[in-house]
Amino acid sequence: MKADIHPEYNEVIFFDASVDFKFLTRSTLKPKGGETMKWTDGKDYPVVRLDVSSESHPFYTGKQKIVDTAGRIEKFRNKYAMYSK
Repeated sequence: MKADIHPEYNEVIFFDASVDFKFLTRSTLKPKGGETMKWTDGKDYPVVRLDVSSESHPFYTGKQKIVDTAGRIEKFRNKYAMYSK
């Protein structure tokens, strides 16, 4: 293996502030701003803020809605109705 070609791999906290969900894992991401947060083990870790996580995404929370804009689903069903019989 070549030396000095791999990124640093450190422990970071990923934090979704919209639902106050956080998890500790290892990553090559470098957190911006130098923000740190104390984890349950009492140590401070760098924080990477997330816009969406599995705790807040509608698909994973079961709150996803299917929006039928301008009757697209009905148009599709009418167009291909003859093939479904």
